[in-house]
Amino acid sequence: MELTDYHSVFDKIGGRKAVHIVVEQFYDLVMSDKVLIPFFENADMQIQRGKMKAFLMMALGGPIKFTGKDIRHAHVHLVKMGLDDKHFDAVAMHLDTVLENNNVSVELRETIGAVVEQCRIDVLDR
Repeated sequence: MELTDYHSVFDKIGGRKAVHIVVEQFYDLVMSDKVLIPFFENADMQIQRGKMKAFLMMALGGPIKFTGKDIRHAHVHLVKMGLDDKHFDAVAMHLDTVLENNNVSVELRETIGAVVEQCRIDVLDR
């Protein structure tokens, strides 16, 4: 997955501090979503939040190299549990909501949404 077009987004949204805030608020929404909770029942949410912060920083051009599992391998067990487009859409919606709540511009939210959308095929193991 090539994300080089998005390298300036990390700085534009406020860098590391902004990513930390966004991910914390994002998982608060995700964990209150009855459709998504089953996919996180056995997850250590502190570790999950850390992985998401690292991935998002890397994907948006931040100063970090994500060293976790590739995105397809990391989600294949969730696909076996029934993860599909409606779940992916809900996750994307929650991320956009948090970005909007943190005054991220429509333009940057659309760019971040494009980054998220590039992950759909791998996350859903297609």
